Amino acid sequence: MPLPLVYHDDYSPPFPAEHRFPMDKFRLLRDHLIASGLCTDEQLQRPELCPDDILALAHCPEYIQRYNSGELSHSQQRQLGLPWSPALAQRTVRAVGGSLLAAELALKHGLACHLAGGTHHAHYDQPAGFCIFNDLAVISQYLLHSGKAQRVLIYDCDVHQGDGTARLLADTPEAVTVSLHCATNYPARKAQSDWDIPLAKGLGDADYLKVVNDSLSYLLALYQPDIVLYDAGVDVHQHDALGYLNLTDAGIAARDLAVLNHCLDRDIPVVGVIGGGYDKDRHALARRHGILHHCASQVWQQRGLN
Repeated sequence: MPLPLVYHDDYSPPFPAEHRFPMDKFRLLRDHLIASGLCTDEQLQRPELCPDDILALAHCPEYIQRYNSGELSHSQQRQLGLPWSPALAQRTVRAVGGSLLAAELALKHGLACHLAGGTHHAHYDQPAGFCIFNDLAVISQYLLHSGKAQRVLIYDCDVHQGDGTARLLADTPEAVTVSLHCATNYPARKAQSDWDIPLAKGLGDADYLKVVNDSLSYLLALYQPDIVLYDAGVDVHQHDALGYLNLTDAGIAARDLAVLNHCLDRDIPVVGVIGGGYDKDRHALARRHGILHHCASQVWQQRGLN
């Protein structure tokens, strides 16, 4: 069987073309993966909407209701930075369902990837930084509450600190939060992850990869998690509009391969979500995000997973 990939047509709802957030990147990523021969549309697994009771494992029920009905305050709308619509609300809940499905598939097969996810700035009762519900925290709590995992490790390689994830899981020792991020970038007020690894502005491929290899060698042996949630943000790229690191396409591919192989070498299932990426050239951005899925497919075939 091919690498399990999760996607839904809801992921790119109608959206202002000039907006800073590239909402069409999810559809373009799907198109890129199909055009490159990695998968067919029929092979993509379509998720259900994430139920409210599962969202409420990490979020305030009243906040869930207010967001879904379009009743956020003006200040919260500004914190979010996205124009509300019923289609966006459905997309948001569907995407958490996508991360949930991808995690289930990873536990079953060893590896799975989502064509969305990584909304790590969302907090308990408010949005932030284009993030509404925090799929990494929700999925962690779901796996722990359901008994499907005894320990989850979140390995967040988005260029921005996973502040929402850190705060949401601060009192859950079974969910280990690890954030590799540019030290001088959003958010201005950092949270405290279990492991924060701040990186110097302008860091390039070789130095970044050393941090990845050293940290995973240590942390996976230390915690021995039952699953790793990997946020493969591409805003570490040298041409990203909102990142200050200097990775090339080859550097991102080396990072993704390293993360996947470190986990699978220890028989730890791993699920990849795409995280952040910002570029006015949306097709280039889609190809950049697709590095994760191409690397995962390569690892899947090399290891004979099924």
